[in-house]
Amino acid sequence: MFSKLIKGATVVNEGVSKIQDVLIVNGRIERIDSDITPQGNCTVINAAGLHLLPGAIDDQVHFREPGLTHKATIGSEARAAVAGGVTSFMEMPNTNPPALTQELLEDKYRIASGTSIANYSFFMGVSNTNADEVLRTNDKKKDVCGVKIFMGSSTGDMLVDNYITLGKIFGGSELLIATHCEDEKIVTENKAKYPDADNASFHPVIRDVEACFSSSFSAIQLAKQHDTRLHILHISTAKELQLFTNMLPLKDKRITSEVCVHHLHFTADDYAKQGNLIKCNPAIKSAENKEALWEALLDDRLDIIATDHAPHTWEEKQQTYQKAPAGVPLVQHTMLLMLQYVKEGRISIEKVVEKMAHAPAICFQIAERGYIREGYHADLVLVNLNMPYTVTKQNILYKCGWSPFEGHSFPATIHSTYVNGEKVYELGKIYDHAMGARLKFDR
Repeated sequence: MFSKLIKGATVVNEGVSKIQDVLIVNGRIERIDSDITPQGNCTVINAAGLHLLPGAIDDQVHFREPGLTHKATIGSEARAAVAGGVTSFMEMPNTNPPALTQELLEDKYRIASGTSIANYSFFMGVSNTNADEVLRTNDKKKDVCGVKIFMGSSTGDMLVDNYITLGKIFGGSELLIATHCEDEKIVTENKAKYPDADNASFHPVIRDVEACFSSSFSAIQLAKQHDTRLHILHISTAKELQLFTNMLPLKDKRITSEVCVHHLHFTADDYAKQGNLIKCNPAIKSAENKEALWEALLDDRLDIIATDHAPHTWEEKQQTYQKAPAGVPLVQHTMLLMLQYVKEGRISIEKVVEKMAHAPAICFQIAERGYIREGYHADLVLVNLNMPYTVTKQNILYKCGWSPFEGHSFPATIHSTYVNGEKVYELGKIYDHAMGARLKFDR
């Protein structure tokens, strides 16, 4: 038996911030109280002046393994994740080879079990021809986060545009279906209008509002037809927001949505400075979309904040606009950015915890994680809201070695991160003596 006692932290959980002690025994939260006296061989952590949050659960990352390990590995990006206060991640299937069979899907779990210091799950991938194989995942609904469908082309060759396949999967999947929504026909037509597009400012014109709305609308129509549990990833436009509701509690929603931090932070005006570094799919769009996303996040039409962490090498991003791949590395700095918005008064720290920890746990029905509750796994993050943190080349942990936030000073710092009660990060130092666990789901 091993125990840790976190003393005097401001615990942020389920809409309340309160100074409390948290006792961890054998990787789980044993007790939460106003004053706990340590007993026996107990490590005491003085957390006075710090805030204790449930670890963030990132429902959309691309860690590039297998096959694209020159960009990232599951191990390298998991280290970046815990340094950013992310204790659990759900990773996408567009690797090389893509996770289109049960065997390839399990290969990723095998890699993670030996290299990831964060908890993990992996989406089953869909192609135009593997519907029967995808539906075999129904037998693993307690062990796999969901099924991912690219209803628009992005990194990798996984566009699904066969409506027989889509109908079969929407009709037969017992798991949550997560979709990337951009209408390929509209994108192709827009590309033809701008054959000489030579910089990233063309990206939101080619991958425009109508492409996003048309595809999201189609996905929702399919989900309603089949009563499918649908989660639409990285909403980026004001127009799409009319497709979602805040009239139901999250646990009762059949159709949910995610917003990514780069769509809350950057606008199309930032292409002038950042160029291909913020080229991503769906594109970062004009400022009025960003403001609408913030409004919908705060009124609960948007359910989850995630990263869509998608690293590429610096050299790949230095290519011409049309050749440079889409995707931004973000998982190490997303919580810091949201804490910056807390300090600026745009969002409360309780709402950040709701959208980055509680909501993913509810949305995906994750077992015993996402909250600071007695009996739950001790996935916890201590943050210092009054210690600035500057992003430098030396403290970036992504294998790709760069960030669009390099040189930026955040007003807060991730002090330390605990996964299943084990300290995996503290003030710049990684501890990798223990691996994370495979996420389980209450379905």
